[in-house]
Amino acid sequence: MKAVGIRKSHPIDHPDSFIEFNTEEPKPGESDLLVRIKAVSVNPVDFKVRQNAAKDKELEEPKIVGWDAAGIVERVGNKVTKFKQGDEVYYAGEIDRPGCNAEFQLVNENIAGHKPKNISFEEAAAMPLTSLTAWECIFERLNIEENSGENQDILVLGGAGGVGSIAIQLLKKLTKFNVIATASRNETEAWCRNMGADVIVNHKNLEEEMKAKGYENVDYILNFSDTDMHWDAMASLIKPQGNICSIVETKNTVDLNKLKNKSVAFHWELMFTRAKFQTPDMHKQHEILERISKLLEEETIETTLNKTFLGLDPESFKEVHSLQESGKSIGKNVISF
Repeated sequence: MKAVGIRKSHPIDHPDSFIEFNTEEPKPGESDLLVRIKAVSVNPVDFKVRQNAAKDKELEEPKIVGWDAAGIVERVGNKVTKFKQGDEVYYAGEIDRPGCNAEFQLVNENIAGHKPKNISFEEAAAMPLTSLTAWECIFERLNIEENSGENQDILVLGGAGGVGSIAIQLLKKLTKFNVIATASRNETEAWCRNMGADVIVNHKNLEEEMKAKGYENVDYILNFSDTDMHWDAMASLIKPQGNICSIVETKNTVDLNKLKNKSVAFHWELMFTRAKFQTPDMHKQHEILERISKLLEEETIETTLNKTFLGLDPESFKEVHSLQESGKSIGKNVISF
């Protein structure tokens, strides 16, 4: 099969930052789906892995990255019960297995969902990783219940990004929270409002902006932006006994003691945890994707696809990775095969 991958962690403008190569079509294990991929989307994890997976030496076998895909089931393992050959699926995959930037990919059936019938493969490919991340942040890490949140405020840092875009929608459609989102440009502010945000603040002067809009503190904070940059502001803005959830690793030491006097709970979220550790509740990601699919089919929420690129080739991936690394990306960028 044809694939696009890396042999060495080069800067994105290097001629060999991505290479095209041929490799064997994978064979499904007992719980696997073999998926013929129709479209993929690119997330920050893609370029972070590309930048770090082969910094010190050149890999003997190219590494295939990519963790968001939609396609058609080509074959199934002998213990698969949730899907059959010919089913249209979407999923985010597993961080420890070959990625989706290829003609075919294996994925465990417990972390895949049926593609929404009313949207394209490209629109579907934009959704899995960010939807799973946002859902787990809101309803599992923060333990927010559906239809709750009346007279409560939640701050979403990074509202125009992939995760922020779907988190805003889930909060507005499934809860009663007042949603405050951060955006710093006219186009990102407009995007956040279109997703459903009630209030927009500039993350560059977060505390001052919040106070100017009448908010001394909030009940919950979702950090999809920069943990180091916003740590002090989050500690200041969160209410006593409030909850913060972050998906962004720290590069510097942060002072957890800043949360102690308020008895604030801090939660990490990594969408890959369940698959990586084969947790007993791994199947819940299948259930979440099935729920997201239904919400999309009912048009309760909408796809966060913003830009579409064409071709399973190095140039397409270079272009999208460059856009992602620039910090100017809005919503999701998808590559159609």
